[in-house]
Amino acid sequence: MLILLFGVSNVGKTTAGKLLAERLALPFHDLDAEVCAFYETTLEEFVNRGTLEDRDRKRGLVMDQLTRDKASKVIAVTPISYIKYLKPLLKRQDVIPIELRDTPENIFERLVFSDEDDVAYEDNEYKEKHRVYYLREIREDLKWYGKVYEGIPNKLDMNNAAPEKVVEDLMKFIPL
Repeated sequence: MLILLFGVSNVGKTTAGKLLAERLALPFHDLDAEVCAFYETTLEEFVNRGTLEDRDRKRGLVMDQLTRDKASKVIAVTPISYIKYLKPLLKRQDVIPIELRDTPENIFERLVFSDEDDVAYEDNEYKEKHRVYYLREIREDLKWYGKVYEGIPNKLDMNNAAPEKVVEDLMKFIPL
């Protein structure tokens, strides 16, 4: 069983994925971390190289490597615009794709930043100062990825639930 969590940045894929993997006693993988390890780069460097399609193609190659063994695992999938690079994976019978969704305001509240070394940090003063900008960007991402992920059959509206509640809701998609 391969559980793939999709969604926009800061929706909670990594947090929910780690907890879900722990609950199911499965390995957890974050695609961003896997890409950085595979290409020996930081995320900052990776996202600033090449075109969006080139980056998504590379992410698809990493996903292929990561899932080739067909072992059960949970993966938080980086937002990907060119879903065609994951189509073969999504057609597999052992794959459970789930899109995590929430409101722009709830996603904004979870917004964190990272420096050039991929160290996450909070800057609430800066975030609040640029609230209108970030909310607009989140809305645009939700609209864009909503179209990209429309073929993903499983959708979970998180409604700003605590991560433990999100895991309970995710369990409804998992055949045990």
